[in-house]
Amino acid sequence: MRKAKAIYTAILAVIIMICTTLHTAFAQTDPTMSSSESTEPVSVQAPCAVLMEVSTGEILYEKASEEQRTPASVTKLMTLLLIYEEMEKGSLHLTDTVTVSAHAKSMGGSQVFLEEGEQQTVETMIKCIVIASGNDASVAMAEHIAGSEEAFVQRMNQRAAELSLSHTNFVDCCGLTDDENHYMSAKDIAVVSRELSLRFPEIFNYSGIWMEDIVHKTARGESPFTLTNTNKMLRSFKGCLGLKTGSTSRAGFCVSEVAERDNMKMIAVILGGETSKSRFADAAALLNYGFGMCRLYTDPSVSVLCPEIQWARNGDYYACAAEDFSWLDTGSSDFSKIEKTTEFFPELIAPLSKGTCVGKQIYTYEGKKIGENQLLLTADVMKKTWNDCLTEILSKLMFSGQGSILS
Repeated sequence: MRKAKAIYTAILAVIIMICTTLHTAFAQTDPTMSSSESTEPVSVQAPCAVLMEVSTGEILYEKASEEQRTPASVTKLMTLLLIYEEMEKGSLHLTDTVTVSAHAKSMGGSQVFLEEGEQQTVETMIKCIVIASGNDASVAMAEHIAGSEEAFVQRMNQRAAELSLSHTNFVDCCGLTDDENHYMSAKDIAVVSRELSLRFPEIFNYSGIWMEDIVHKTARGESPFTLTNTNKMLRSFKGCLGLKTGSTSRAGFCVSEVAERDNMKMIAVILGGETSKSRFADAAALLNYGFGMCRLYTDPSVSVLCPEIQWARNGDYYACAAEDFSWLDTGSSDFSKIEKTTEFFPELIAPLSKGTCVGKQIYTYEGKKIGENQLLLTADVMKKTWNDCLTEILSKLMFSGQGSILS
């Protein structure tokens, strides 16, 4: 009895081994049982990543895109956005002089070795931030704009809220901190990068610089210092415009990379890369994937004649699309089949202010709506006065009288 039981057990074990072997072999050859990684459109090793097309904001790839992580020096994207917005308002200029404080000088990590009391222009400070990722330059600019780094960080968090960055919170302006309350997500970083790319494309005049010398001006005299770009993809990836890198022991290796090919810009964000080389490899893989699968349809904004506006003073009035229209195609669509129709709101009545929305332009592809643009007035539309009405009546009467005489 015991002998029979032992034989039965041995036979059962052999059967299980055979089934396991067959199952493994089948799984290796059957595409329906492949791992999730093999079905990914592109291989990314980093834990968090996003690929976004700039003009449309469409996300083409994401991996743990809303996970909150330490962004290291990629933090400086928000610092740069606030700097450029101050210049846009006219309260800051590239030629303005910035004085370095003791606090700014004390910054560790990546720096350009600014001295207390040293003065540099805003433009030089931007170069130090964008090219060499200078923590000292970032803090100096924050203090110059807001009075203190703390006050500037409050502005950063306020701007993050305005941009609906729900997975972002700042503790400093440069990303040097290891505070767990300082974080961003890959998707939020892509949004800030897009804001800079669309509104302030001049930043690429600096992010694309490989090396450039600045001159330190201190009480001890002048000395040259070479800024070297931390973004190695500038020399290895076709169309790379650069933007911002970052790394700390806690954050790993991070980058927000912008590249342009065929008038189409892509943003690749990588967070938590294991090595500097791997983050750039991941970014390159995403960008190549995006450029390989997409085509961009664009329709430039042009003025169109408005229909009659009730009670408006005599003259022609025009409206213009709020922005150029863009549509991202990820297939093989025939762009010649895209149609545009213009619709004005009924019963437009003066007065109307410049920038008032008076209609829209609707874009369709094979009958399906793919987007629309608002039509905004290009000038104020003044309401007729009683004198205008009287002049019109007299003019019509005179013309009518002349017609009677001629007949």
